[in-house]
Amino acid sequence: MAHATEDKNFRLPLSVRPRRYAATLTLDMEARAFTGLQTIELELDTPTDEIVLHAIALKLGEVVFRAADGRIIMPAETHEAPLSETVVVRFGEKLPQGQGALDVTWTGRFTEGLRGLYMAGKVAATQFEAADARRLFPCFDEPSFKARWALTVQVPTGLTALSNGALEREESDGNMRRLTFKETEVLSSYLIALVVGPLVGTPEERVEGIPVRTWALPEKAHLTRFGQDAALAALPRLQAYFDLPYAFGKVDQVGIPDFEAGAMENAGLITYREIALLLDPATAPLSVQKRVAEVVTHELAHQWFGNWVTMVWWDDLWLNEAFATWMAYKIVDDWKPDWRVWLDFDSGKAAALHLDALRSTHPIRGEVRNAHEAGESFDLITYEKGGAVLRMIEGFLGQDAFREGMRQYMRKHARANAVADDLWRALAQASSQPVLELANAWIGQSGYPQVGVTVNGRKVKLTQRRFYSEPGVKSDERWPVPMVLKYADAGGVREQRVLLRESEAEVTLEGSGEVKWLVANAGSTGFYRVQYDATGLERLSANVDALEPSERISLLADQWALARSGQATLTAFLDLAGRYGQEEDDAVLDELVGGLAYVEGRLVEGEDQERFRRWVEKLLGAGFKKVGWDAAPGETDRVKLRRAALVRALGGVARSPEIIAEARPRVARALDGDTTALEPNLLDAAVGMVARQGDRALYEKILEKMPVEPDPATQRRYLMALTAFEDPQLADAAQKLFFTEKVKMQDVASFLTGLINNRTGRNMWWAEKQKRWKDVLARTGAAPMLLRRVVESLGALRERKQLDEVRKLLTAHPVEEAKQAMGQTLEKLEQDVVLRERALPEVRAWLQRQK
Repeated sequence: MAHATEDKNFRLPLSVRPRRYAATLTLDMEARAFTGLQTIELELDTPTDEIVLHAIALKLGEVVFRAADGRIIMPAETHEAPLSETVVVRFGEKLPQGQGALDVTWTGRFTEGLRGLYMAGKVAATQFEAADARRLFPCFDEPSFKARWALTVQVPTGLTALSNGALEREESDGNMRRLTFKETEVLSSYLIALVVGPLVGTPEERVEGIPVRTWALPEKAHLTRFGQDAALAALPRLQAYFDLPYAFGKVDQVGIPDFEAGAMENAGLITYREIALLLDPATAPLSVQKRVAEVVTHELAHQWFGNWVTMVWWDDLWLNEAFATWMAYKIVDDWKPDWRVWLDFDSGKAAALHLDALRSTHPIRGEVRNAHEAGESFDLITYEKGGAVLRMIEGFLGQDAFREGMRQYMRKHARANAVADDLWRALAQASSQPVLELANAWIGQSGYPQVGVTVNGRKVKLTQRRFYSEPGVKSDERWPVPMVLKYADAGGVREQRVLLRESEAEVTLEGSGEVKWLVANAGSTGFYRVQYDATGLERLSANVDALEPSERISLLADQWALARSGQATLTAFLDLAGRYGQEEDDAVLDELVGGLAYVEGRLVEGEDQERFRRWVEKLLGAGFKKVGWDAAPGETDRVKLRRAALVRALGGVARSPEIIAEARPRVARALDGDTTALEPNLLDAAVGMVARQGDRALYEKILEKMPVEPDPATQRRYLMALTAFEDPQLADAAQKLFFTEKVKMQDVASFLTGLINNRTGRNMWWAEKQKRWKDVLARTGAAPMLLRRVVESLGALRERKQLDEVRKLLTAHPVEEAKQAMGQTLEKLEQDVVLRERALPEVRAWLQRQK
């Protein structure tokens, strides 16, 4: 009879549970190998003759079971089960019920990719989520098996070693140091971490008694201050929100030179991709500062939500990530209200709305049968839609009731595991609202509604059906839609809340007099699209200045989505875009420029493309003349970001010869180290647009500067600029660079996307990519997030012939770790191709009508 472990969906039995790990690891950095020995203190619910541990590529040595009564029981055999990534230790007799201990020794090697224990340049680092602790320790590698961890490591002298607990003891023996770390609180195995390398840290600073330090390689030590400040600002705010002290003793934050995700919330030792932690505030664009603040706060929010109260299984991973996503914006907004980070949250939500309009989308909470499937869940639906649904529920319940429910949940499940329904019950109790109905409809059902709105006097007719981006697809699913209607009448501007449960409803608006205009998603907090009738849309377009920035963004975004899905014309979208010429809000301009860039890049060609560029230049040129290239003394961030959006529009979309001519000498000065040549928020756009038309001398200069640049945001700017050169020989040179170590593993997907977006190099690169598909995939080191993004990069292709080739490639050589991404990318690309074929004549006719 086959053993249960011969199934990749095998789950550990709950009858044997770890209580404490005491492990010693010895690292050989030269040989990239390690040895380990540990004692796992166990609790056995019933007598058993086997213990199952997770382990990948570990060679077990001596294994001994010690019973509470002092008996030593040796195993009869150990059996590896590669399918379930486990090792079964079988004994010739039953192990007694109650407490016992398992002693294990083992050896293993560093992983080649970015998981388990691996080398990131000069730094050895771990990355265990979802299920890679088993690459370093034989352990119970599922989130519900929480235990205390007491770690000791032996590493070469001269290197810094960090782990979850503070350093308790240190002994030196010539070439090796033995470091013992303080035992942790109970933790799931995916939250354990170890980092070893020539790192330097900021001086320790305490906030409400918690020591905080930020670490980096010595040449990047000057870039740690901002990330340190972000942690010092977030910790007290999080303690106050949860009404619960931080539980893990200290906070260390480390910039890792090669890292798959953005960051990882290991308890007390948070690891980051360098670009998500390190920056110089004097030269960093505001977008980089906001991103670092948001990521630092996201990971610290996890110390409560995820680390203190942990999901039972990976099917609730979404709750971990959605909560931390939403919470990070809440905390950063409190710290830096001038940043208006909720508008950045909306742009993440917009990306999730696009993905969730596909037939191949998935519910926020789906079935996860094994740890590999959990890896596929790290996407926009999990993070951004999940966060948006939490925000929508909070908006409906009110902030105070939501926070009280959250505190009840944290108190009740402290140090333990919980499922989503535990949270909904706590929120329902605190708010006396139908939270279970609301939440489970939104997380268990994929997609979202399109709400139709018709205003007749003071009556509003509301309808709902599922929104699909594919023209002609319909279904009659319904949601409980928590709506906030906002409208102007004789008494001024007012709001009214409605819970739309049916497929249609009629609402009478409170107040009196004529309704001048109505927004059906006030503050844009709802996760749905709105389709106004012609009169309603015309009234909003005429009063666009009366709307909040988030509502002006939604109006554009919804109109664009309706045009894509064939329910509105592209002409209507372009007419609406033409009303935003006087727009001064940077976030609204970002939305506008994104839509215009799509049209210029995909929906016009030849003379039409040139005509469209001149239309964009005319629309936004006057706005740029007002702000000019250089920042005035005391200028606000709003103006700086407006200027950056306009430079992207005029230099990037319109390819204005005048703008590019002005940018060229400024970029040359900036590359020579002149920090006054370009206001920091202009750097990305200016370097990119100048590189597109650049010559070999510029290419060589950027190539030389890129690898030695200490600032990660600047390094990334140079890396992406290398993919932008449109001189065919330079486009070819950048393509060859992809297969070299010059492009770090963490950056392969971004670099690939840059190459496929290059207009002169695209077809040549696509032909090469098809021939060398296996080599392309190999560059990711099989990291699931990177594989997903490699597949998604194929969505940048344009034509039907390329769509057929993508389908053929993915059928012949599927990427098993990115099944969802394959389906989504093919569906999206097909819609883009159909839209292009439909739009080319429509946009041409519209352009001919423009003066």
